[in-house]
Amino acid sequence: MIELPFARDEYQRRLKKIRAEMAARGLELLVVNDVANQHYITGYDGWSFYTPQIVLVPIENEAEPVWIGRAMDAAGGLLTAWMKPENVVGFPEDHVQRADRHPMDWIAACIVAKGWGARHIGIELEAYYFSPKAHARLVAGLPNAKWHDADLLVNWIRAVKSAPEIAYLRKASTLAESAVSRAFEVIAPGVRECDAIAAIQAAQIAGSPDFAGDITALPPTILGGENASAPHIMWSDRRFGKTIALELAGVCRRYAAGLARTMQLSKTPARVADTAKAVIEGMDAVLDAVRPGTTAEAVEAAWRKVIQRYGLKKESRIGYSIGVAYPPDWGEHTISLRPGDKTALQPGNVLHSILGMWMDGWGIEISETILVTETGHETLTKFPRDIHVKS
Repeated sequence: MIELPFARDEYQRRLKKIRAEMAARGLELLVVNDVANQHYITGYDGWSFYTPQIVLVPIENEAEPVWIGRAMDAAGGLLTAWMKPENVVGFPEDHVQRADRHPMDWIAACIVAKGWGARHIGIELEAYYFSPKAHARLVAGLPNAKWHDADLLVNWIRAVKSAPEIAYLRKASTLAESAVSRAFEVIAPGVRECDAIAAIQAAQIAGSPDFAGDITALPPTILGGENASAPHIMWSDRRFGKTIALELAGVCRRYAAGLARTMQLSKTPARVADTAKAVIEGMDAVLDAVRPGTTAEAVEAAWRKVIQRYGLKKESRIGYSIGVAYPPDWGEHTISLRPGDKTALQPGNVLHSILGMWMDGWGIEISETILVTETGHETLTKFPRDIHVKS
């Protein structure tokens, strides 16, 4: 059996919190569609979410969660999930990608067979891999159920990290630093973006001799030249020019830490240097503001106050809660550092604050992964923030 990332009492602690929230909402069963939430609850880890896959959490304290996915992937559940074998269930192969039937037909019948078909059921409606057809078929198969939107119920519990989770995030931060260091080494004038990405991904996976890196939920992003004016352009065989924004990450046991930095492959233009000065000063203000009790919008306001002095503005949010993650996103969809988010920070929150300025034909990025502590904060990624100049 593959070693579980956490002790069983860690999973029991999580379930206790989830069930307390279920009880507060009057829910008797929770249907978990978010893949990261499924992993958080069960430990199951596999690239199987391209077919329907759910986790059921009944309200009863003595009951284990039930993972349900494709039958061939149930074998992976026996290797990676902590529950008893009877609670790792595979739907038949003849339900995979068939026009005349759907896995949710079978899953609905399974829920009925367990005696849960007439319960108040909470369901995650915003999960990436949960399709409208899947929802319609599940609802049709459970006509006696009372449905409730339980989107983000688990995510908000995930937003407060335990000590074992923070330990993985520290390892992930080490891999993020290795990735940026490798980027600084290999990126040079005339080097192809794809060649740099290959070296960066090697560092993300094998950047430490002591533990393995995982695939990142977001691919490495290196934005050179005019592509640095947009935040999510992918690499190609273009060759590097001058100002380059790097948005990278390290991941350990699915826990992600982000790290963005900027390179300059020539003398730094005044406009780039001035913007970098504003962004670095803004990051100092963000960090000064991060502490228990401060609201997410107050952290963003501290940043905005700085950049306004430089005549700059940024419309998008400047950070979000980060932790366990699967593609296509490493954000937790809960805390956002932006106006209007009145969430009060608390110890155990982990934020990726990314201060990207995407200008006309160029851009820069600087970020930190930040742990909220009992008395203030700690940056888990520890790497110089100045623009890295290389000719």
